[in-house]
Amino acid sequence: MADLTEDKIRTRAFELWKEAGEPSGMMETFWYRAERELLQQRSDESAENQDLR
Repeated sequence: MADLTEDKIRTRAFELWKEAGEPSGMMETFWYRAERELLQQRSDESAENQDLR
């Protein structure tokens, strides 16, 4: 996951929102959670690539 795009964050946030039962008024919560997850995933993938070298 080289590029963390707004579209990827939006898609993940929507998935999290659906999983949580579609609560109202929590858009920012899901957005930031999705962003953190994707950034962590990117960081983990980067570390794995460094280990392979």
